[in-house]
Amino acid sequence: MDGRARRASASGLVHGQVLWGGELTFDIRVNTMTGQGTLAGRIALVTAAGQGIGRAVAERLARDGAEVHASDLDGRLLEGLAVASVAEVDATKPEQVEAWVSRFAHVDALVHAVGYVHHGSIEDCTPEDWRRSMSITLDSAYVVIRAVVPRIKPQGGSVTAIASVASSTKGFPNRAAYGAAKAGVIGLIKACAADYLQAGIRFNAVCPGTVDSPSLRGRIAALAETMGSLEAARKVFLDRQPSGRLGEPEEIAGLCAFLASDDGRFMTGQALNIDGGITI
Repeated sequence: MDGRARRASASGLVHGQVLWGGELTFDIRVNTMTGQGTLAGRIALVTAAGQGIGRAVAERLARDGAEVHASDLDGRLLEGLAVASVAEVDATKPEQVEAWVSRFAHVDALVHAVGYVHHGSIEDCTPEDWRRSMSITLDSAYVVIRAVVPRIKPQGGSVTAIASVASSTKGFPNRAAYGAAKAGVIGLIKACAADYLQAGIRFNAVCPGTVDSPSLRGRIAALAETMGSLEAARKVFLDRQPSGRLGEPEEIAGLCAFLASDDGRFMTGQALNIDGGITI
C-alpha cells in the first residue's frame, strides 16, 4: 500500500481513500478507537446486488467492515462481487427467500434493493403489467423483510429499502405502476418502524432521484428507439435533474451505509430523498 489520504472527524472516524500502486482502489471508513470499519462484526444482507445500486451497496457495506451476503435473481450478475457469500434468489418467492435467510443465525442489517420500472400511464398499464410491478417491487419487500425481521429482532438492527422519489413523494409522467409500488414500499417501511421501534429495529426508505445504472441505461436505450436519438433520450432524464447530472450508485450506497451504522441509530421511519434537487 502506497499511502492513505485521511480526514478525521469529531466522532473518531477516519474517512480515507486507500491507494494501491498510485491508483485509487476503494474508500474506507475506519474507527480510530478500534481500528475497524464502522460495520465490523455485523452481518448484512443485500438483495438485487448484481448491479446498479444494490451492487454498490454490497460493496460499500463490505468495505465498511460488514460480513455481507448478497443475492440476486440472476446469479451470473454476482460474479466478482467481493462479499462473504452470494446466492441466486427470487425475492418474490417466500420459499427461496426463507431458504437463503435461514442460513444466518442472526442478521444486523438488511438493504432491500429489488425493483422494476414499468413505463406508461395507467391506460398503458395492463393488469399483467400492474401485477408484475407490484410483485417485483412491493411483494418482494414484504417477503424479504418478513423473513429477516425475526433474525434482527433479538439484537436489534437496521432495515433499509430502496424506494424512489417517484412514489408518494412526487408524481412523474409514465410512472403510474412504479410510483404506486414504491409508495407501497414507503408505507410498509413506516408501518414496520412503528411496529418494531421498541424491539430496536430501525426501518428507513431511501428515495433516489435518477441514478446512472444498468437499469436506467436500458430505459434510455428503449426511449432512444422511439426518439431516434440516444443523446435526446438521455437528455429527457437529465432534464428532470435540477443538479444537471445523474446520481451515482455509490452516492446512494453511502446513505445506506450510514443507516446501517451506529451513526444512524436515532433515525427510523423516514423516507430519505437523495435526488439531486428533484423534490426542492
